[in-house]
Amino acid sequence: MAGIKDWAEDDRPREKLLLKGAAALSNSELLAILINNGTPDKSAVDLAKELLQATDNNLQKLGRFSIQDFLQLKIKGLGPAKAITIAAALELGIRRNLSDKKKTTITCSNDAAGYLQALLQHKNHELFLVMFLNAGNKVLGHEIISHGGITGTIADPRIILKLALQHNATGLILCHNHPSGGLKPSRADITLTQKIKTGAQLIDIVVNDHIIVSDEGYYSFADEGLM
Repeated sequence: MAGIKDWAEDDRPREKLLLKGAAALSNSELLAILINNGTPDKSAVDLAKELLQATDNNLQKLGRFSIQDFLQLKIKGLGPAKAITIAAALELGIRRNLSDKKKTTITCSNDAAGYLQALLQHKNHELFLVMFLNAGNKVLGHEIISHGGITGTIADPRIILKLALQHNATGLILCHNHPSGGLKPSRADITLTQKIKTGAQLIDIVVNDHIIVSDEGYYSFADEGLM
């Protein structure tokens, strides 16, 4: 029976996975399986290594890539079909992580932050999201309120409170991501939080926290005494 060394180079990561399991493969070998085949000059593993080098060997950064981002790298042998396959696999990984992190009841900032970080940390633009809770802090659902650019987003308190009433929520957790990586809240973040909190109090809804998430972790307004 032929061993791995007798296989074509593009096929060796598949054979290695079959014999040793996925955990035994490097990031470039796993990507090579998705890329499927190389070019006359480069193997699939070579293409995978080139792709990883272009993203500083950072899988978080790779997870933020759109199809256009892949194509703009102009890696010969990595066209739309392969970019779509990689993007789909990365999205499945994100969704798997989300399902593991999801909490039905929030007891502390870490419960909410784990899910929110898994949901938002791969985004390359800022999003503002609200989690809706009942009186027992059970999660009723969440809504993305607004999409922003690289450096900021705007959330309308009226929209947030309208959605809270529609969800029959008695509590809210505000959240947004910082694609740049920093976690420190801006003055605008603090002002907006207080504005939403004040408005919510008028209709007997409690704003429990505002959580900022990024690759670096999370920042809880409640934990830092800003609520």
